[in-house]
Amino acid sequence: MTHSGLALIDPNKIFSAVGLAKGMRVADLGCGRTGHFVFMAAREVEETGVVYAVDILKDVLENITSRIRSEGYENVQPIWSDIEKFGAMPIPEKSLDICFVVNVMYGLKNRASTLKESARLLKEGGYMAIVDWSKRIGPLGPAEASMIKPEEIIALAEEAGLSLENNFPAGDYHFCLIFKKK
Repeated sequence: MTHSGLALIDPNKIFSAVGLAKGMRVADLGCGRTGHFVFMAAREVEETGVVYAVDILKDVLENITSRIRSEGYENVQPIWSDIEKFGAMPIPEKSLDICFVVNVMYGLKNRASTLKESARLLKEGGYMAIVDWSKRIGPLGPAEASMIKPEEIIALAEEAGLSLENNFPAGDYHFCLIFKKK
């Protein structure tokens, strides 16, 4: 099944960069209505893994929950939480192998807190993949003034105890930064 979103961002390219595999515990922070990364990751980690679909919008999580039920994803757990609030996510500390933050950073007010919260949840050696807009495509994407520069994310991530491992284009309109927890 091809998702229309693959034209903009192919999650498989990012999954490969972070070594997503069977049995891993991952979270998608700000998962969004379609759960673009959530359900593809759920297939990769299989029944022995867990994918936390985290969002602050309850109607988004209702859509995710509906798809979990209709398509039988027993390894996806929807979580209602504010990703900008340190210590708020009810995910065990140091339990995640990978944390995804896709098309979310540009819209956050407290990016530093989100990165610190992600680092809190990651195991030592765990990965954080941040994908965000590098340019607009017609009406899609934030205004140029709202886009965040990779350098800003890198500086904040380093303050949160994450080191840059990889930096590559995640398609024509996005960048991908891969960090490792020190």
